[in-house]
Amino acid sequence: MGVDGKHRPLVKAALLALALLSGGAEAACRQALALGLDISGSVDAQEYRLQLDGLAAALLAPDVAQKALASPETPVFITVYEWAGQTKQRVLVTWTALRSQADLAQVASTLRATRRLSRKGATAIGRAMEYADALFRQGPDCWARTLDLSGDGKNNNGPTPEVIRKNSAFDQVTINGLVIGSDDTVGRDERQMEIMDLSAYYRRRVIHGPDAFIEVALGFEDYQRAMERKLLRELESLVFGALDVTP
Repeated sequence: MGVDGKHRPLVKAALLALALLSGGAEAACRQALALGLDISGSVDAQEYRLQLDGLAAALLAPDVAQKALASPETPVFITVYEWAGQTKQRVLVTWTALRSQADLAQVASTLRATRRLSRKGATAIGRAMEYADALFRQGPDCWARTLDLSGDGKNNNGPTPEVIRKNSAFDQVTINGLVIGSDDTVGRDERQMEIMDLSAYYRRRVIHGPDAFIEVALGFEDYQRAMERKLLRELESLVFGALDVTP
């Protein structure tokens, strides 16, 4: 059920109490959020910057920041990585606890300062999932784990995502997708068809978990808006949906 502003402090107190009972303050982490950004060969230099700068801006958006920092006693931990072919992955932001506006600003600054190393690479979504699994194993032990995969194409290299997501390692992981339409597609109808096809692919083969969902960016210029919407939806359910509080 929803929680109004009057009762949100009670939710925060209950979340902290649950954390302490389940293993101490050091285990009080409500979500581990891994964001994987597609930098395959179809993504040009401008689109690369639109992704990184768009994510930075989305994290600093007032509504997103408010939800991310709503419970500093039980923070969200975030990591960001880029992916392309089977051997093309790189961590951009190591696991970082979001407890203050300064933490968000530091993550945004890191993203904005990042420069692309290579434009070569296929689209290995399955391998991107495996890479995220390794990051989760190295990261904090949080109540929830969410993999947020952005992409503008279908898997064409390495293991398929529908096979990888069946691995028991993902039993407790929600995989959401941010589908990006091509900026090069000519005509509104052609773009809509392309987006519908890729969205259907992500829905059938990529996303995973009972609450998994897809957000759509009409193109890389629309990436920031789509990422904001995606983060708001993910963070809302975690801040106030972890416990069912009855007034």
